[in-house]
Amino acid sequence: MKFEDLLLEIGGFGRFQILILFVLCLARINLPMHFLLHSFLAATPSHHCAIPHQEAFVNLTMEEILLISIPREPDGTFRSCEMFSQPQFHLLLNSSLQPENDSIIQNCQHGWVYDHSQFTSTISTQSLISPFQTLLPDQVSIPFGRKSMLMLSLVFSVIFGMLSAASVSYSMLAITRTLTGMALSGLSLIVLPLGMEWVDIEHRTFSGVLTSIFWSIGNMLLALTAYLVREWHWLLVAVTGPCLLSIIYLWWVPESARWLIANGKVKQAHKHLLRCARMNGMKDFALSPEALRTITTDKKPGESYSYISLFRTPVLRKISLCSGAVWFGVAFSYYGMSMKLTGFGLNMYLSQFVFGIIEIPAKVIVYVLVNRIGRRQSQAWSLILTGLSFTSLRSVVAITGKGLSEAAFTTVFLYTSELYPTVLRQNGMGYTSFVARLGGALAPLVFLLDEVWRSLPEVTYCGVAVCCGSVAFLLPETLNVRLPEVSSILCQEETRDLRSVMDPGRVSV
Repeated sequence: MKFEDLLLEIGGFGRFQILILFVLCLARINLPMHFLLHSFLAATPSHHCAIPHQEAFVNLTMEEILLISIPREPDGTFRSCEMFSQPQFHLLLNSSLQPENDSIIQNCQHGWVYDHSQFTSTISTQSLISPFQTLLPDQVSIPFGRKSMLMLSLVFSVIFGMLSAASVSYSMLAITRTLTGMALSGLSLIVLPLGMEWVDIEHRTFSGVLTSIFWSIGNMLLALTAYLVREWHWLLVAVTGPCLLSIIYLWWVPESARWLIANGKVKQAHKHLLRCARMNGMKDFALSPEALRTITTDKKPGESYSYISLFRTPVLRKISLCSGAVWFGVAFSYYGMSMKLTGFGLNMYLSQFVFGIIEIPAKVIVYVLVNRIGRRQSQAWSLILTGLSFTSLRSVVAITGKGLSEAAFTTVFLYTSELYPTVLRQNGMGYTSFVARLGGALAPLVFLLDEVWRSLPEVTYCGVAVCCGSVAFLLPETLNVRLPEVSSILCQEETRDLRSVMDPGRVSV
């Protein structure tokens, strides 16, 4: 018996699966509220050099003091980081006569004065800004199970999140935010596989896309939270609090029965399967723990799998190298496209909210496409078209590119989860997610290439996205195919035909 057949016997996609997905989706809302928080946490309000008080300023307004103390930009705004070495009183008579002698201009000597109309305080205004949480290692849950690592990730997220809110120095903030990101990476990698391993083949796409839509909802909630909470300490508390609630309601979610069977823990799997059958109204379901052993994979007792196992056979090497390249291209183009869009002239809160709204239609389209034309074609063309959209300066094309980049990200999570066998699925997700973070870390640096050639950043983004998207054509199709088992891949050292590995009649757990 295959595990998918067993799922059909206990109700397929019933109340039990719906409740699991809903709870896991709620937990996923936490991710964008932390991963995208830096835009608000480290925002730099408009500012100018602090001007020490002088007797000559007694009868002057603040605008006049700024006029004689701070040089102006060509557009008439005051410079942020420069001041006159001596007050230029002649500017009170004619402010248009800006001094041309740069020798009287110096850097700020007494700190800065920030505009607090939009932010009460950020880490920039308190000199705590740093490039943290750019590249973070990912976790694995193979030895401990999906749920155990999920709960551990949330516990550490709460601890380090609250510590970061209490930070009193740059070092403390950088360390605690990095540790928070590491903990949340576990949540990011576990939610989708855990939900997918409890649903049947027919609803796997729905599971993956629904989980991704809740990321967009979290994106919009972040904009609302940041708008209401303008002080950075309390903003960190506000986005960390939901992680504590997640610990409470995720306690109900069971461990993956598929993972338990693959690791020989059939008694625990049997208990969760009976619970699922009862909740789905399948009261006649009866299957002994001994019968479950017939669908157990041929994993040897005590055998463990690591990242090295992802490259053990020709088949796995090809899957891992190709999927790694795809993830790099997806993240590289996604963050490049996000930075290219300037927010349509809206304030940063409304821009963040609009970006979240844009993503939802893209994900609905993904749901239709991956079921019609398959994962491989959807992945390849969404990434290739994202790359091509970099070649246009038109806002409509750029916004379309943003939607396409989000479609590519949604597809790659679903696709990768279906490519790896159960005992390697979490390692595979960890490896590909790490490669994606490399792409995300390099994406901002590409804009520096405009000093070499103005169009070089767009050409780079386009070239990488098109090349990585083309690599997706080398991966096997997984539409309506059972999730692979370890024997189908690890034990086929001489197999080089990917289609034979993904054949529906030869794979299960």
